[in-house]
Amino acid sequence: EHFIARGWDECLEILERLRSAVRTVSPETDPCLATGEGWIAEEALATGLLCFLLFVDEPLTALRRAACTSGDSDSIACLAGAFAGAHLGADAWPDAWADRIEYRDELLALGALWDL
Repeated sequence: EHFIARGWDECLEILERLRSAVRTVSPETDPCLATGEGWIAEEALATGLLCFLLFVDEPLTALRRAACTSGDSDSIACLAGAFAGAHLGADAWPDAWADRIEYRDELLALGALWDL
């Protein structure tokens, strides 16, 4: 119970930093300065989410911002891309990228079943 409580407290703390960052961070500023470098899970979550929220309707820009951070940029970009994809759907990505996704057809079928 203590371990779980500590994990929740850490998540709540980073989400509070994220709430502040969304209102104050410039898209040109390294998001790691506001929400952490992403070397631990809750920081990666918050920084990836911040990159997505800075460019909600521009998934490629969100992904680029996440990939060009001073922290664990591949993890941060992976999370930013996941948030963008969840929000905008598979059509958010260029066809040349989407066509290279391993098991793409199976994943799209699973998503369609989920939506039922």
